[in-house]
Amino acid sequence: MQGNLPPEAQEKLEELQDLQETAQKVAAQKEQAESTLTESKTALDALDDIDEDTTMYREIGELLVEADYDEAYDELSEKVDSLEVRVEQLGKQEERVEEQFESLQEELQQMLQGGGAGGPPMGPGGAGGA
Repeated sequence: MQGNLPPEAQEKLEELQDLQETAQKVAAQKEQAESTLTESKTALDALDDIDEDTTMYREIGELLVEADYDEAYDELSEKVDSLEVRVEQLGKQEERVEEQFESLQEELQQMLQGGGAGGPPMGPGGAGGA
């Protein structure tokens, strides 16, 4: 079907495919950030139940290093805050991409219906045909 499309419609279709890929990438990033956020919040909640004098360790690469309670709590709180902002930003980006996709999809449908259904031409080359 793509070979029979006018060049403008082919271009819109390619843009739609690019937007779909972008949407999938953003959704994957958002899902990863949400997962990390959930883990971080769980760890932060666990810190609330731990005595401040308890020996704690944090993972740095392949190593476990002893950590100070206050320092660990502060770092984890900052991580949660930044992840919440990241998830919000990715959500907004996801919405923008979805809106662009829907708009472009409408344009393509109008272009195909207008040019291929015997309707009025949709600009230069819109009255091509059989």
